[in-house]
Amino acid sequence: MKQHERKTIENKTFDEERALYHLEYAAVKHCTFAGEADGESVLKECRNVTVEHSCFSLRYPLWHAENFSLWDCDMDEKTRAAFWYCKNGKIADTRLGGIKAVRECDGVELYNCNIVSPEFGWRSKNITMKDCEVISEYFMFESRRLNLENVTFSGKYSFQYVKNAKIENCNFSTKDAFWHSKNVTVKNSTLKGEYLGWYSDGLTLIDCVISGTQPLCYCKNLKLINCKMQGCDLAFEYSDVNATVNGDILSVKNPKSGKIVADKIGETIFGGSVITCKGKVIIR
Repeated sequence: MKQHERKTIENKTFDEERALYHLEYAAVKHCTFAGEADGESVLKECRNVTVEHSCFSLRYPLWHAENFSLWDCDMDEKTRAAFWYCKNGKIADTRLGGIKAVRECDGVELYNCNIVSPEFGWRSKNITMKDCEVISEYFMFESRRLNLENVTFSGKYSFQYVKNAKIENCNFSTKDAFWHSKNVTVKNSTLKGEYLGWYSDGLTLIDCVISGTQPLCYCKNLKLINCKMQGCDLAFEYSDVNATVNGDILSVKNPKSGKIVADKIGETIFGGSVITCKGKVIIR
């Protein structure tokens, strides 16, 4: 076989430990990774491999994979920790059903995927997600350089300690999102949940709809541009904020500095603070 000539593995079942370990320059099609042997790490250390129309039901299938792609695959709930320490991969039209599906990866792209995976995306970088549906907890913990577009997310504790992220046309139903995040921009998105963005630095929300109690407290360099706030009370406590809100805010409490402009604010609370608060609150 000539160097880098691709081979095809098709219509096979693999269940042994490291069944296709360090597979290189290959196309895997219509294969099943499951069985009595219950082997782990079936495609560990693979290089330049494509996997299509295949099913997985074994742990740790692609660790340390590089230059790989998956298309139209199914990974069930037994496929724990599917992609760890991977580089330069593309996953499309695939179901990821196992816990901790992506961790410490670099340069992985996901398109039109259905993901049910607690602790998804931890400590990864250069991650792109488009047209995906996600259910998770602690989603994207400590990851950086993220690009999300048209992602629907449901779950608690998302985007904690995330750095340098761009998010657009997304719909998040979450709690404690963006805590301690840094340099995150969210555009044209819906953010529904409690305690949004606490302790963030450089969080910018543009043309977003925000709902839930006590949002955006203890923030630094916080910006809201043409946003709407629904059911938001006790907002902006101890935050450095510049906000333009279209519509009303239920209540604003002790903004540290900056300016908040809205059409209506039900209650403005100054007092009882532990620091000096000089933020301006302006009704149009």
